[in-house]
Amino acid sequence: MSSLLRLATAGSVDDGKSTLVGRLLYDTKSVLADQLDAVTRASVDRGLSTPDLSLLVDGLRSEREQGITIDVAYRYFATPKRSFVLADTPGHVQYTRNTVTGASTAQLAILLVDARKGVVEQTRRHAAVLALLGVPRLVLAVNKVDLVDYDEETFRVIAKEFAAHATSLGYPRGSVLSIPVSALVGDNVVERSAETPWYSGPTLLEHLESVPAAPDPHDAPFRFPVQYVIRPRTPEHPDYRGYAGQVAAGTVRRGDEVLVLPAGLRSTVERIDTADGELAEAAAGRSVTLLLTDDLDIGRGDLIVAAGQAPVPTDELDATLAWLSEKPLRPGARVLVKHGTRTVPAFVEELTSRFDEQKLSSVDYPETLSLNEIGRVRVRTAEPLPVDDYTINRRTGAFLVIDSADGTTLAAGLVGAPLAILQPDQDVDRATGTAPGVAGGTERGSSPPASEA
Repeated sequence: MSSLLRLATAGSVDDGKSTLVGRLLYDTKSVLADQLDAVTRASVDRGLSTPDLSLLVDGLRSEREQGITIDVAYRYFATPKRSFVLADTPGHVQYTRNTVTGASTAQLAILLVDARKGVVEQTRRHAAVLALLGVPRLVLAVNKVDLVDYDEETFRVIAKEFAAHATSLGYPRGSVLSIPVSALVGDNVVERSAETPWYSGPTLLEHLESVPAAPDPHDAPFRFPVQYVIRPRTPEHPDYRGYAGQVAAGTVRRGDEVLVLPAGLRSTVERIDTADGELAEAAAGRSVTLLLTDDLDIGRGDLIVAAGQAPVPTDELDATLAWLSEKPLRPGARVLVKHGTRTVPAFVEELTSRFDEQKLSSVDYPETLSLNEIGRVRVRTAEPLPVDDYTINRRTGAFLVIDSADGTTLAAGLVGAPLAILQPDQDVDRATGTAPGVAGGTERGSSPPASEA
């Protein structure tokens, strides 16, 4: 059985994300005949002699008309070696919030740059967002190398600059790979290009098939947010009381001792039900109904966890926010915090710092956080929440900030450790963009040359 890799794409406008994804789908034979026919007809209507593969991804009418990606598009494809779930995210600055959504579950991200333009402001912003979300591995796809005559030095300069930026954001050496590609003609996407004899590294697909996946969420401590309490009250099930939801992390088995938070109630798992019958165990991602041996007062918003690995509920959150609203955040704001299936009133006590992803520096105690800005905050909640540190558990270490007036999402929040660049004792070499003791750039003579950070 092949393994699964969740990945996301990001990049600036017109860097060719949709074309790259379309190329991956086309060259791995993951496109249905009728889809390809429709794309071919649409391409002919535009006066093109070859299919515009970006149309395989930009499915919304507004996206086709404007030639941009607006929403997050999820694509599924597979090779004999691995299965993939790919989130294609927008490039425009105003849609950075969608990048947060698409990258929130990614184990790897492909960040595109145009070889003619190199690393730009939006590249640095997306890299910061990916680092913030804890995406463990990056691929820098230096696209449109055919338009710079497959120049090796152009690729090396871009790869070195991005390597310095990535290490400054906390990415360790070896977790970032740069690949010269042309999504339009297929160079180094699935097939190796004869036009880049100076590049000895893997093609994009070869790397995706072989890169180690992030730690399996099945191995994390068990977490189960209760979404619904099932009480059928039928003659066949007069005393049935089940707690329905999706396993957010870890694995639960019959007989496991569990704790119900935030109340701290203790019990044992008696049964694990599904629509297809009982299970002996259920792992992360599985939707089930748990029955416990004790009749407890449990409702939507409660969190069932492994008794020996339980988080301590707290009403004070020190967290990093990616601000997603056009309305700026100021200290003293009253909002709602949604953690798992629980939503509680909250109060923003202070803005601790704001991260400048362009200068790789932070501003202490800013007056506001504006659209697409990243900062550290202290939030006081009306009720204790059983949160984990985001670096330990991405599902229960994350939360949403919601406008209490109209219910719109204002920010994505991550509990615990901030970006490396936001650590209070972290200094940055402004000349190279790297932190002390962190190697920037790339090494000549490595394989692939000048492409790994």
